[in-house]
Amino acid sequence: MRNIRDYYAGDKKLGFLSVAFSARATGESSWLLLGLTGIGFALGVQGFWIVLGELIGVGGAWLLLARRFKRLTNRYDSLTVPEYLVARLRDNTNGLRLIAAGALLVFVPIYAAAQVFATGGAFNSFLGWNHYLGATIGFAVVMLYITKGGFVAVVWSDIFQGSLMLLGLVVLPIVGLLEAGGVTNIIDTLRAVDPHLLSLHGPGPPPVVADGASFVEPPPSTGGWTPLTIATIIGFMAIGIGFLGSPQVFVRFISLKSESEINKGAAVALIWTLLADSGAVLVGIVGRGLYEWVTISSDPALIVAGDKEHILPFMAITLLPSFFAGIFIAMVLSAIMSTIDSLLVVASSAAVRDYWQKTRHPDMPDDKLVKLSQLVTLVLALVAFAIGIGILLYDKDTPLFWIVIFGWSGIAATFCPTIILSLFWAKLTARGAKAAMLAGFVAVPFFKFAAPPILKAADLSTANEYLTAIDVLSPAFLISFVVAVVVSLTDRKGQAQVQDAAADLAACTGPQPTDT
Repeated sequence: MRNIRDYYAGDKKLGFLSVAFSARATGESSWLLLGLTGIGFALGVQGFWIVLGELIGVGGAWLLLARRFKRLTNRYDSLTVPEYLVARLRDNTNGLRLIAAGALLVFVPIYAAAQVFATGGAFNSFLGWNHYLGATIGFAVVMLYITKGGFVAVVWSDIFQGSLMLLGLVVLPIVGLLEAGGVTNIIDTLRAVDPHLLSLHGPGPPPVVADGASFVEPPPSTGGWTPLTIATIIGFMAIGIGFLGSPQVFVRFISLKSESEINKGAAVALIWTLLADSGAVLVGIVGRGLYEWVTISSDPALIVAGDKEHILPFMAITLLPSFFAGIFIAMVLSAIMSTIDSLLVVASSAAVRDYWQKTRHPDMPDDKLVKLSQLVTLVLALVAFAIGIGILLYDKDTPLFWIVIFGWSGIAATFCPTIILSLFWAKLTARGAKAAMLAGFVAVPFFKFAAPPILKAADLSTANEYLTAIDVLSPAFLISFVVAVVVSLTDRKGQAQVQDAAADLAACTGPQPTDT
């Protein structure tokens, strides 16, 4: 690492393949291999709504936003997302920079902590290790390269990790189908368990089965197209919103060596998403057909006794020789590592580049900045590790999917509305962006923790059911977006400051410049 540009943006010299794989590996994390496979196990075909939402989000980020963002960050010579926002919105105070950096320093450790939590679960599922020992080892491995190599180390490790994830998620459902004797046997089994598992609306409330009762022929659930089902589908698809401006994804666009790489990168990213995400859902579906209520095997060892989010480790150990099961251990750890390292670099850049250098010590030399960045990265990692261990101490059975989605939603609701508006709407002001980011930042924990008891106390249980179904990201995103527009339109001083922003946005359109 020669300088701060290397540590945080790879000196803006990376190609489409490395950026596309890095963006996808970073955007998925352990929730893909453990969380989404668990959704496929629990809900069946309904899990494909998440795949559709991700495809829309990834496609929108690459095809609609990336070129504009790349041109503007080059125009302002920005290395981080907060730095871009300050330049684009002509913020002559440190408020916008501090809000952006503060949001990252709050939600990134939570998001990264979910990966620490997942590491402990993965080692426990595969090898029977203690959760805390597994989490500690996984954490130590990431620390070996992240503190020294910075962004470039993250990107190159992501290429290998993303490739491993893709291969495993494509192969395992095929192995499961071969074990089951074909697609027909899986479909027949699922139809006997609950025919709604094969429908896009998914199953209804799970059937209540008395302790000790047989699980071979459970009573059918009452799934169907209901308003609550539609709300659930909206919540699933809204997960894709996070790709439309989250800093850990968009910093990859900054690192591209040229905007001519964008279309090629988009093709790679979309193909990766389609294959890997669909494979994850299919792992859960095939796994449920094989193991949940066994009708194709009388072997009691094939009955899942643990959490549905452990179906991938269970299938790998049960169906594959030990060597290949070891590959799947590496695959799960790859998903975890590819996200935690990226998050830590983004949070470190917020603390060092956007706060310490830009607001306190603008003349600090690069060699000292790089050393400080390495130290801050380590400190943030320790914070994330402590939170992850805390989650394990509180409840080892906490659903990983929703822990990850909470951190993902917090970052997305804070940044995505502001990023989208900054790329398309010249009248967005710094005050509007600050208000929007604060609104999104507060809305996520409000809808997650405060709103449910308020609704229950007001005897609005139905409203609470819909809020739970749609989850926090959609309403938080909408509130942040509306706040940005309203505050910007009423900000006369701010409008005067951004009156020349239309020229910047005009530069985002038209033919590609010769010097990119």
